Amino acid sequence: MRLKPEQVVAALQKDLAPVYLVCGDEPLQIGEAADAIRAAARKAGYDSREVLVADAGFSWNALAESAGSLSLFADKKIIDLRMPTGTPGIEGAKALLSYCERLPEDTLLLITSPKIAGASLKARWFQALDKVGCVVQVWPLEGQDLLHWLQQRMQRRGLKAEPEGIKTLASRIEGNLLAAAQEIEKLYVLYGTGHLSNQQIFDAVADSSRFDVFKLIDSVLAAKVGRIFKILSGLKAEGVAAPVVLWALTREARALIKIKLALAQGQNKALVFKNNQIWDKRRPLVSDALNRLADTDLNRILTLSAKADRQIKGQQPGDSWETLLAVCLVFAGPKQGV
Repeated sequence: MRLKPEQVVAALQKDLAPVYLVCGDEPLQIGEAADAIRAAARKAGYDSREVLVADAGFSWNALAESAGSLSLFADKKIIDLRMPTGTPGIEGAKALLSYCERLPEDTLLLITSPKIAGASLKARWFQALDKVGCVVQVWPLEGQDLLHWLQQRMQRRGLKAEPEGIKTLASRIEGNLLAAAQEIEKLYVLYGTGHLSNQQIFDAVADSSRFDVFKLIDSVLAAKVGRIFKILSGLKAEGVAAPVVLWALTREARALIKIKLALAQGQNKALVFKNNQIWDKRRPLVSDALNRLADTDLNRILTLSAKADRQIKGQQPGDSWETLLAVCLVFAGPKQGV
């Protein structure tokens, strides 16, 4: 059975499943869902807990051994299995299948994992877990989903804010839910319960955005100039090495050139995207960039990138970060957004 993170608490109030898999990209939601499952299990009498970490040196025999042994001091047990790689491997897949085929009594298996690859969702081990238990897939929150989450989180702390204030908070934390939770706690400590003005939120909330290189690439493809300035400044302030940013930009430019050439030769667009590992979520961004950027623009990007490379190496005077900004602005092209 599949559950969304916001459905976990209500589902736990009805009944406990023998197996839970909580996986995804957002650590706070994964942690809170797992905490809720452990709390419900303890309330139901699962007083013993054993933690297993399926790292490189892990023996999957430990899962069967743990399932077959109960504590002398408890009748019910939680097996807390951490799967840091997002895949159990061949031996782990066999162990999980065997576990699901012969579910031990009075034992609850909780598995936490990073995002599981799409191919693994069709694997027998995943299907077995889904059949006998609950799978909670956690996705990064964006747009209205993020605003709704922030509003609910604030209400749980007795805080109310205008839509503009919530948008201010969202713009500062940009999907970093752990930072958002910390900022909401700070607002509670500063102002107590009640209504917060937009200015109070603006003054109190620090800029906790996760400025990574891939967000920058998405912003240049979308021609969002305001975000380009903000993210590039954040990368520089966080000490991200200029060569890393340069590598990402030039890689994207070369990919666009390659795709343009293939399309000009009459190749199927969907096949070209697949061959260049442009997956569904990024296809609209890449398509917009292809429509916006001429061959001369892409060649200009490579020329500026070479200049930035020489500046980074000290072979040419000038600020490499200013040149990287120029590269981003050429990417953004004439159809600029904010």
